[in-house]
Amino acid sequence: MKKAIAVITGDIVNSRSQRPVKWQPQLKQVLSKYGKEPKDWEVYRGDSFQLRLNPAMAFSAAIHIKSCIKQITDLDVRMSIGIGNIESNARKVTAATGDAFIRSGESFDGLKRQTLILDTGNKDMDETLNLMIDLSLLTMNNWSETVAAVIKATIENPKKNQSEIASLLKKTQSSISEALKRGGFDEIKRLNQYYQNKIMQL
Repeated sequence: MKKAIAVITGDIVNSRSQRPVKWQPQLKQVLSKYGKEPKDWEVYRGDSFQLRLNPAMAFSAAIHIKSCIKQITDLDVRMSIGIGNIESNARKVTAATGDAFIRSGESFDGLKRQTLILDTGNKDMDETLNLMIDLSLLTMNNWSETVAAVIKATIENPKKNQSEIASLLKKTQSSISEALKRGGFDEIKRLNQYYQNKIMQL
């Protein structure tokens, strides 16, 4: 696929239950780890955002964003990942065009009860991956604020072990281990590896 990119389109669920100052700076901090504003990411209409990045990183980035937002009481995030080409670059990501943007936007508009969906343009691949994502969401949608915080810290510090994460968060190592287990983090990592292997076949 020529110039394949991934585009994540999302919005914050129950955003009106919290003041933007509680979640928007944290969301922007996570988005900034994947590119520069506004060429690679942008927050718009108050509680919506779009991010473009390498397709191999898209699923883990979505998990990273979810762990950020789920730390905040009553909030969650809906996202769609579209993978394809980019036809026209623009100064703002929200003004760029191409299959990746169309797939991400149309999939997002079609979201109903799901909070994460993928569209690669390959129907068989999408069917398999979306089933696996739906199953993973049975756990992720129920992350507590504590579990989300531990998963976010673990994603952001991949070289740190559980003891070092515990020190960072001022918790015990056993509580970190338990939070990662409750959050299904090992299974999510395996799903991410499977996702990356499949995306490389496009």
